[in-house]
Amino acid sequence: MIWVKPKKHLGQHFLHDPNLAQKIAGSLVGTSGNVLEIGPGTGVLTQFLLENKNINLKAIEIDKESVAYLRIHFPELRDNLIEGDFLRTDLKEIFEQPFSIIGNFPYNISSQILFKVLENRHMIPEVVGMVQKEVAERIAAPPGSKTYGIMSVLLQAWYDIEYLFTVSENVFTPPPNVKSAVIRLKRNHQQSLNCNEVLFKTIVKTAFNQRRKKLRNALSSLIATGNSDGLPFMDNRAEQLSVEDFVLLTSCLQ
Repeated sequence: MIWVKPKKHLGQHFLHDPNLAQKIAGSLVGTSGNVLEIGPGTGVLTQFLLENKNINLKAIEIDKESVAYLRIHFPELRDNLIEGDFLRTDLKEIFEQPFSIIGNFPYNISSQILFKVLENRHMIPEVVGMVQKEVAERIAAPPGSKTYGIMSVLLQAWYDIEYLFTVSENVFTPPPNVKSAVIRLKRNHQQSLNCNEVLFKTIVKTAFNQRRKKLRNALSSLIATGNSDGLPFMDNRAEQLSVEDFVLLTSCLQ
């Protein structure tokens, strides 16, 4: 019998509450089509996803022990179980058509997972993920909030974010030191931002890297001396600007 030991270097905390797993699986709004589960571990979420015969489920797992366990306990996955690193995988090799993502994301790479989602937003209409509670709050934060930041703006530019529910540390083996939360990202209708998107990203990052300063000073490296007078929002701080405000500022700057 194969037993999977949680590995600290992989950030593994195995969910052991089937009721919660069922609730997470049911949080996918798109209940048909292609779905990729990231880091299935011991398959507590996988079992409920497999029950939905309307989805074409694939799972990607980096841990060899977990892969061996899953092959024994979920033989119906067959070739749809991929041993590999999601962050290093070309997603077009997994699905040629759009697909949703679901998973209990390891804390140490949850931000990287979401930034990869952002890079592949044309392929990923929906994400349901469990992340550290403070990361979930940051992603879903509105303008004006102290937790509103780079991830908030960049993700909210392309996705509608919903903070679904908080998860106790006691439903994991081993229990983490912090609470978790489940969030849902639904692709919005934005096809382009009506500005230079590379510059938009640079402005957002630069503005929040000195979030206590007014934008006149925080963005001084991007604005020629004396050229800030005609620009909007120069007397505001980064956290006061909405996505639309950052788009307008970018279009003025470019």
